[in-house]
Amino acid sequence: MSGSPASEPSSSETHPRGLGPRLLDESFPDETRRHVVEVTAARTAANAAFRFAPPFLASIADDFGTTLGRIGVALMLTELVMGAAPALGSVVDRMHRRTSMVVGLSGVAVASVIAATSSALWMFVIGIMLLGLSKFVFDMGLTAWVNDQVDYERRGRVIGITETSWALGLLLGVTSLGLVASASSWRWGYVVGAVVVIAMAILLAFRLGEGAASPHPTGESPTRRPMPRRGFLVVAAMYFLMAASQCMFVTFGSWLEDGFGYSEAAIAGVAFGLGAFELLASVTSARRTDVWGKERSTILGTGLIVPAALLLVVFSEVQAAGIAMLAVYLLGFEFAIVSLLPLAANVIPESPGRGLGWAIGGGTLGRATMSVVATALYDAHGIGAASLMGAACAVLCIGATWSYGRVIRQPR
Repeated sequence: MSGSPASEPSSSETHPRGLGPRLLDESFPDETRRHVVEVTAARTAANAAFRFAPPFLASIADDFGTTLGRIGVALMLTELVMGAAPALGSVVDRMHRRTSMVVGLSGVAVASVIAATSSALWMFVIGIMLLGLSKFVFDMGLTAWVNDQVDYERRGRVIGITETSWALGLLLGVTSLGLVASASSWRWGYVVGAVVVIAMAILLAFRLGEGAASPHPTGESPTRRPMPRRGFLVVAAMYFLMAASQCMFVTFGSWLEDGFGYSEAAIAGVAFGLGAFELLASVTSARRTDVWGKERSTILGTGLIVPAALLLVVFSEVQAAGIAMLAVYLLGFEFAIVSLLPLAANVIPESPGRGLGWAIGGGTLGRATMSVVATALYDAHGIGAASLMGAACAVLCIGATWSYGRVIRQPR
């Protein structure tokens, strides 16, 4: 067998082909370079399904014969269930990375079908609950896959590339599903999303190799490390950052429909433009977060939210200016979240899934809170009140992130 071709690495292993190697230089592991585009595409599909509902809440509420406020309460319940993310993180740490990603995507597809076929609001809520939990399983598996292979100092670039999926999920995914909803109904939007997601699950099942395995041998449990006290500052930062984002995500579609008479197709068009801004933020973060530092980049991105929110209050009745401020608001959020994620995944270095699970749990609680508060504020006072609440949450996120940076730099 010695000297046979099988004993030497193939040219595709030594020099991986495709778009991934163009995005990441040879200092990054081959496994990461080969598959970063595939996992990003899969996450784009999952994010499209996950982000589909908020811009079209008014249409969904009308279909079920309920109000935006009641839909907000329903979303709060789904987010509270997603508070199980820390426990899910411990499970993901014991799973093969490929398995967690494929299982997560399959769950997203099933949940989308449940939402599409729901005959009552409670069935829709169950579908959204399962969708969120399944996406978290995928997200934590993907982040753990990156952590297994890439040094912390360079993780920001890889996470930044995969996080373009959040923007692309809105830019391409929600826009496309919105056009489907405009031509038929929101239910068919979920059906199309489910088909794309299950196709990506099949692709990853066959494409990801042994590099997607858990670093822990079968049957061996990783050492369970306690959450360090300073880590709860990251959880708090994620809580307030996601709360700030939810203030806009659950109200901007209704604002466009109520204030300017936008149709579902027109809202999808705005979503396309907002997605372009988010994509710009993701790409910039991928290039700059490792250079500027994770905490500083999070603060800079969150800092954009505050003036944008205040100006949105002023221009809430001016269509072009209001949409422009909304775009800056979401650009700041996207830059901040891409910068905060690698920091959150490193809170418990030996258990990235659990550390990220804690942070995601905090974020879901923030979204749950604002699902009720922001929709109630919108119903009572309009988009300006929801925007002010978003600004307040952004300020608190900056404070938590700054405090964490001070704590980790103190001599022990």
